[in-house]
Amino acid sequence: RGGEKEEEEEEGWHQLYPGHIPTSPLQKALLAAGSAVMALCDPYRHDMVAVLGETTGCLALPNLRDKMKNHPEGYHILQERPRIRLSTLDMARLRGLPDGSLGREYVRFLEDNKVSPDTRMPPKFVDDEELAYVIQRYREVHDLMHTLLGMPTNMLGEVVVKWFEAVQTGLPMCVLGAAFGPVRLSTRKLQVLATQLVPWAIQSGLNASCVLNVYYEQRWEQPVESLREELGIFPPP
Repeated sequence: RGGEKEEEEEEGWHQLYPGHIPTSPLQKALLAAGSAVMALCDPYRHDMVAVLGETTGCLALPNLRDKMKNHPEGYHILQERPRIRLSTLDMARLRGLPDGSLGREYVRFLEDNKVSPDTRMPPKFVDDEELAYVIQRYREVHDLMHTLLGMPTNMLGEVVVKWFEAVQTGLPMCVLGAAFGPVRLSTRKLQVLATQLVPWAIQSGLNASCVLNVYYEQRWEQPVESLREELGIFPPP
């Protein structure tokens, strides 16, 4: 193993964080192409969506990191690196918060949609330890975006959230999801999406301050409506 490690270091390959898989630009391009095809065929392949996000985020992730560094709350998050997982959440306390508070509505969202924050994949292909945390954070606040936007986890809700995230983050994965997700929707849902939900999601995404600059773990008691107003997210149609 020692010999292998020396060989890796000689070639310039070394693991930057647990689970990191160093890849060349060509390997990233191949992974991006393969994962894009798989994700478009089956949008619920979260593993392929995750790979696509990591292999195509080389411009968007540094931009997001810089937005966090230049914001007091975002900078605090980068320094402390909190994680949103069942092991870090006091679910009983969140359930006991008043209706309408961020913590109570977040837990309600998780329970109603039978989802868990622990299903978020850890990064593997981001060749920078700090940027790996940024994409991890983006994944772990995704369900909070659903909560803030009032969107369920069905295909319509996911597409709306992806439009908002595409505008907010500039991640190519979000842009692809926003553009190609609607192909599976019925004509009636497409009409609602095009005339009401997408314009609202785009306007809110453009108007809102960066959603990665919110230390959600310190905001559980804040009313969802108050946080929406603070961020600049328009009320859902």
